[in-house]
Amino acid sequence: MLNQWSERLWTYEEPLRFLGFEIGRIMTVIRLSSGGLFIQSPSELTAELKSALDALGEVRFVAPASKLHGHLYMEQYEAAYPTAELLAAPGLDVRRPDLQFDQLLGDTPDPRWAPDIDQVAILGNRWISEIAYFHRPSRTVILGDVGYHIGDGSPLKTRIMAHVAGVYKQVGPPLDFRLTIANNTSFRRSLQDVLAWDFDRVIPGHGDIIESGGKQAVLDGFEWML
Repeated sequence: MLNQWSERLWTYEEPLRFLGFEIGRIMTVIRLSSGGLFIQSPSELTAELKSALDALGEVRFVAPASKLHGHLYMEQYEAAYPTAELLAAPGLDVRRPDLQFDQLLGDTPDPRWAPDIDQVAILGNRWISEIAYFHRPSRTVILGDVGYHIGDGSPLKTRIMAHVAGVYKQVGPPLDFRLTIANNTSFRRSLQDVLAWDFDRVIPGHGDIIESGGKQAVLDGFEWML
């Protein structure tokens, strides 16, 4: 159920259909050096997933990538883990007034997860600001909709869509995201902040995980902007 990538890093993949295409979605689980769990882009909290998480440790933080990516099941974690803190990406507190958020995320990581996780706000898009995360011990960058990476394992219809959208075997946002970038300078600066991290693995929001060579993959995927 949970795929382990390093001593304190796991992922969980679930199906997701968007506009008729099966694109899937990836949740990332990090065990902090302090012992608790940091959940990025939470998946539906089934009984099986809850049991797997409980075996790893106490869920302490639940974070999305953006106001559109990774918030759908936060209320399930709020109910199941009353002491866990819900974190909001920019704009999510307005989109989900039904949830009580403990913190609004930006460029600066909270001291409680900063020893393990760094973060950058990806700015410049007209509609969405996304939080990219860097798990320092495993040299892993974790993305959301800024980081599609559709490969051969996806259905044919999805692969055709990915070719058109510019995300087939390439890391990056789909065409609709690119067309709504309003400030190239801010977006480019955000990407440069991500590339300043010493990472090798990339966990995209949708598609295939890049186990090694991730920095070059990001450079290649965002060449149109960099």
